[in-house]
Amino acid sequence: MALRQVTRRSVPEHVFEQIMSEVLSGEMAPGEVLPNERRLAEVLGVSRPAVREALTRLNAAGLIEVRHGDATTVRDYRRHAGLDLLPRLLVRGEELDLEVVRSILEARLHNGPKVAELAAQRSGPQAAAVLDGAVDALVAEADPVQRQRAALTFWDHVVDAADSIVFRLMFNTLRVTYEPALEALATVMAVEVSHPQPYQRVAQAIAASDPAGARRTAVELLAPATDALLTALSGLDQQQ
Repeated sequence: MALRQVTRRSVPEHVFEQIMSEVLSGEMAPGEVLPNERRLAEVLGVSRPAVREALTRLNAAGLIEVRHGDATTVRDYRRHAGLDLLPRLLVRGEELDLEVVRSILEARLHNGPKVAELAAQRSGPQAAAVLDGAVDALVAEADPVQRQRAALTFWDHVVDAADSIVFRLMFNTLRVTYEPALEALATVMAVEVSHPQPYQRVAQAIAASDPAGARRTAVELLAPATDALLTALSGLDQQQ
């Protein structure tokens, strides 16, 4: 265990970040018992209330299990954590985790068409103006990074039209995770975001209340760039 003293004694965030990093890296394995509050406070150079607050957050995040009057143990985050952990898993040691990137791309390709299908079932013509405006905004952008932002806004409206709280929360997390990589992905994503016609076809299918058409056109929109990125990741895997 490589815990070290924090520089700001009253900020539980530092304690949370250190222990979380140890759990996600595997340095603290599932089932491992954490030192008690007093010992953690000594090692980290913080107060026990700061440790207690950090442990409460870690417990809520599904990273540890706090049992009052018993030992605090590390949990298997793959089984107990939520999507809010995804941004922290994507970058480790200032490097992208390629397995996490692959998972995000797969989720994008499989969930996007379903969201478009639901939007076509639940919204109808009233979504047309909003989606058409989003397509126009995408067309107006010349910068490749800003085009990606415009594309995200388009999908934000599609998720609204789908009226699904689960897909909304998933989209929120995926967007927060994806946005820091916009510049790095600009070249590969240019093929997708530089052509408004596929977006227009998705919008038209949703406005026409055509679920099958919305699903089909969403696949046509998302698949090329997704396949290209997955192919590129496979190449990187082979180089490592």
